[in-house]
Amino acid sequence: MLNSILLLFGNLGTTELIIIVVIILLLFGGKKIPELMKGIGKGVRSYKEGLEDVKKEIEKPINEETDDNKKVDEEKDSQK
Repeated sequence: MLNSILLLFGNLGTTELIIIVVIILLLFGGKKIPELMKGIGKGVRSYKEGLEDVKKEIEKPINEETDDNKKVDEEKDSQK
C-alpha cells in the first residue's frame, strides 16, 4: 500500500506540485486552509484517543485475570 502511494507521488514533479497547491488555494482560500488543517488535526487526535481506549478495553480483562490469579496464589500460600 505504501509503495503504491509513493509511486503515485513519486512521478509528480515540482511544476505539478505547484499547480496542485495553487488549485487548493483557489478552492479553499488562504483563511480556510488553517481551519481545515486544524480540523484534520483534531480528527487524527480523536482517532488516536479512540485506539488507546480500545487497547485499554482489550487489556483490562487480561490484567484482571492476572490479578485474580495472584489473589488465588496468595490465598493458597496463606492456608499452608
